[in-house]
Amino acid sequence: MPHSLIRHLEQFGPLSEVEKHALEGAATRVRVFGPDQDLVSDGDRPTDCKLILSGFACTYKLLPDGRRQIMSFQIPGDICDLQGFFLGEMDYAIGTLTAGRVAVIPHEELLDLTETHPRIARALSQSTFVDAAIFREWMVGLGRRSAYARIAHLLCEMGQRLQVIGLAQNGSYDLPVTQTELADALGLTTVHVNRTLQQLRHEGLITVRGGTVTLSDPEGLKQAGEFDPGYLHVGRMNGIDGPPSKHLQRQEPHALRLER
Repeated sequence: MPHSLIRHLEQFGPLSEVEKHALEGAATRVRVFGPDQDLVSDGDRPTDCKLILSGFACTYKLLPDGRRQIMSFQIPGDICDLQGFFLGEMDYAIGTLTAGRVAVIPHEELLDLTETHPRIARALSQSTFVDAAIFREWMVGLGRRSAYARIAHLLCEMGQRLQVIGLAQNGSYDLPVTQTELADALGLTTVHVNRTLQQLRHEGLITVRGGTVTLSDPEGLKQAGEFDPGYLHVGRMNGIDGPPSKHLQRQEPHALRLER
């Protein structure tokens, strides 16, 4: 059941029971993926969209020499290849970081869903605008922030995004990415990522214990990362303060991989 998608979309406005049932009905074709598998390749012209039900993925580009730039992390509730629905051709790849389940929604069915339910269409459009805002914020980080600020900012961002879908509680969440994957996302070396995480731990801003990242000093971490959550627009379009209602089920957590 795509509870995380419903929760994700409801930050842009409430959905009726009919609209929720329509989303659930569209997400019945489920595929299971292992880690490090491509869901979509650069240049593909997909005929369906992929909704992440569990597990983590990333959008990325490969340079001719094989170096990878991760451009975003995809979490449960994300339809990670909406570009293929709106524009036809993909100009980036999407790969899994962990094992997980993905609902496959044919474009024809998604088109019917958005034409029948305008509020769903509006929420999906708003979701793509937030994705663009995240890309812009990452660009600022890559171009102007220090390694220390980049990592602090990313940890704050992931905490906010995971809280919306019920995967972060009291400043703690599971983040199943390796230090190599963090390096690919932030334009750093793995050694630099490791040293910076150690510094954040030493300063009491975060702890990593038992497979969980805890923001021990959330305000201090926000200052370290120059983090202003406004670009995520959590609740702003819905006229609410904070994440949506608690009636939706919590997704199963995933083991932390930062230590690897």
